[in-house]
Amino acid sequence: MAAVTAGVTPGFILSGLIIGMLLGFILQRGQFCMNSAFRDTIFMKDFTMFRSYLIALVIMIIGANILEDIGTIVLKRQTFYPLANIVGGYIFGIGMVLAEGCGSGIIYRTGEGLLYAWVAVFCFLTSVGATTNGILNPVLMFLKKESFSFSLSGRPNAALWQLIGEGPAIKWFVISVLSFIILLYILRGRPFSAKRREGFSWPLTGVLVGVMGVIAFWASQFWGGGFARGLSFATPTGELFLTVLNGNAESRFFPMFSLGPFQTTWAVFFIVGVPLGSFASAKMLGKFKWRVPAARQLVTIMGGSIMMGFGAVLAGGCNVGQALTGFATLSVGSIVATAAIIAGNWTMVYFKFIKPARG
Repeated sequence: MAAVTAGVTPGFILSGLIIGMLLGFILQRGQFCMNSAFRDTIFMKDFTMFRSYLIALVIMIIGANILEDIGTIVLKRQTFYPLANIVGGYIFGIGMVLAEGCGSGIIYRTGEGLLYAWVAVFCFLTSVGATTNGILNPVLMFLKKESFSFSLSGRPNAALWQLIGEGPAIKWFVISVLSFIILLYILRGRPFSAKRREGFSWPLTGVLVGVMGVIAFWASQFWGGGFARGLSFATPTGELFLTVLNGNAESRFFPMFSLGPFQTTWAVFFIVGVPLGSFASAKMLGKFKWRVPAARQLVTIMGGSIMMGFGAVLAGGCNVGQALTGFATLSVGSIVATAAIIAGNWTMVYFKFIKPARG
């Protein structure tokens, strides 16, 4: 467990809350959900939201690595656990289709008054807690044994460019090639002529999410105890759950601070801010409305949310924690987990939507 470093400061609380609220506002305005981004590519042949995700990703890759190279932040790349990354990511991808939203999607939609999202978040919370510190923890510990880690180029947490070589020149060559390929694909969607709508356009949403991701890397290190953890939803959700349940976030890796009798992390305030920002946006647009799902739909959502919580912890992060924040560090483990999340999503989309439609 991480040591408690000090008492909270106003910057610690406000930076987490403000970044969470701004992100929640952006997610609601842009209806940004990575379940939709991945699902729509094969179900509806619509690549709009996927391109929005890619805009955010390329901004975070470039921004985070610039901040690292100028010494502003230190990026912590995840250890590569092939079994955990693949199995956890795949289960998460399946779960996000059943839950009708990704980890960030179900949380920001609580601010829109969707009761299914509240149920989904509760099940997600419970599953994250059970995997991190409860009945499912033995599975996590087994698949993340040191003997199951995999070293590439002599490193257990290798970055993509280190598969080729070392040094800033090779690093930025890889980033440049990857970013160029992504940008070419984005430009095929004609982002500069995207139609305006009630909320944010898909290009603007991608830009804003990416910028918030870079800011979160900096703010979490500057105010959050010296660890640039960036944006994530699974681990912070578990930390919030444990803080409320027993007064201790019980973080193994991230700095904890004392707040009266509580031991908490920067990300707890961030995760609280997301639905608040979403609520503000929904109210301003007149989109806030309490809506109750059908009982059968609710059961499926509960099952999917439980799968998401378990899969996210096992994979080392959720759709945002791995497919944006982790990928931005170019960690091989995060890239593999992202591929597994997409594969799981596509698998369930096929069995839930495409196969029934074909009869």
